[in-house]
Amino acid sequence: MSYATLLGSALWALLANKLRSLLTVLGITIGIAAVICVVAIGRAGQAQVERQLNNLGDNFVWIEAGGRAVNGVRTGTHGTKTLLLSDGVAIKDQIPLIKSVSPNVDGSIQIIYANQNWYTGYRGVSPRWFVDQGAVFSQDDVDRAANVCVIGRTVRDQLFGVDDPIGTVIRLRDLPCKVVATLQPKGLSVSGQDQDDTVLLPYTTAMKKIKGNNWLDDILCSAVAPDVVKLAGQQAAALLRDRHHLRPEEDDDFNIRNPEDIIKAQLEASRTLTILLVAIASISLVVGGIGIMNVMLVSVTERTREIGLRVAVGARRQAIRLQFLGESVMLSLVGGAAGVLVGVTGSFFVGRALSWPMQMSLEAVMIAVAFSIAVGVFFGYYPARKASLLDPVEALRYE
Repeated sequence: MSYATLLGSALWALLANKLRSLLTVLGITIGIAAVICVVAIGRAGQAQVERQLNNLGDNFVWIEAGGRAVNGVRTGTHGTKTLLLSDGVAIKDQIPLIKSVSPNVDGSIQIIYANQNWYTGYRGVSPRWFVDQGAVFSQDDVDRAANVCVIGRTVRDQLFGVDDPIGTVIRLRDLPCKVVATLQPKGLSVSGQDQDDTVLLPYTTAMKKIKGNNWLDDILCSAVAPDVVKLAGQQAAALLRDRHHLRPEEDDDFNIRNPEDIIKAQLEASRTLTILLVAIASISLVVGGIGIMNVMLVSVTERTREIGLRVAVGARRQAIRLQFLGESVMLSLVGGAAGVLVGVTGSFFVGRALSWPMQMSLEAVMIAVAFSIAVGVFFGYYPARKASLLDPVEALRYE
């Protein structure tokens, strides 16, 4: 018997029991769709985390004013006043692994434009931030402590809507500031804060005209390469301890933060969770495979006389085995194709609901289809073998 004849015979047998075949296919469909959806959602989540990692900046080294124990009580973050502009200059000049430095002074402030107002965070920084419109403030603005600022996308939307903010004057509390640029949108940070809800201005302006002090909250640095970020932080810590005259037994009066470690851990956790969810979703494929085996065993029992008659008239055991194995593989293939369609469609709708750019994985689709075929072969082999080993005499006597 040719393979085409075997295929036609298998298809006829499946169509003869449409409802049973449909329910069997459904198990494989759900399993394949679940795997594809889980992989797509997992990849989209990983892309979100990677975007947060990229938004941290260029090989970010964050030095934060720390705290000290005063009469046994810890002052907490930003509790010391020892982080100075000269520290930033020293780091830039004496540590080759640091290629750029920006002093940072920050806080919260009420900003006003016309009849609109918004409570946001501000940062006094050096002119090293990327902008998508206008020209960032210059070093001359820093030297003069000029009343200029750069606003984030959220602040722009709240105060100006669709209007162009460049060149307008807003008030930061009682300080009039000219808007010279807008920031590139960054979205949410790893802690869930809106990174676009901010105002940037020269750090000298923030120190002299808003805070009224001469110390820094942070020194934001950029290392020369990603693989030396931690080493650069260690060298900066050693330099600051020496400049602040800290004895070996004394704690640091600053903190070296590594937010990229948190995000990388989050990314690794996301990947692990995706693998776990794929493993759980794959269980439904195994359940679908067991359903195929059950249906094929029932089919062998129902068609015992037919098998005996075919063997009696000369059908080889291999042909019997291939016929039932073909039915099993066909069930899993139809289920796999339907599962791919449902999985891709479901991923699209989930992506729209979460406002995530879903990333369909061709590799996941191919693996899911291959796995569905493997399920059909694995769970269909035993019933097919059982059918091929039937004694034709006993089969013909079967009632």
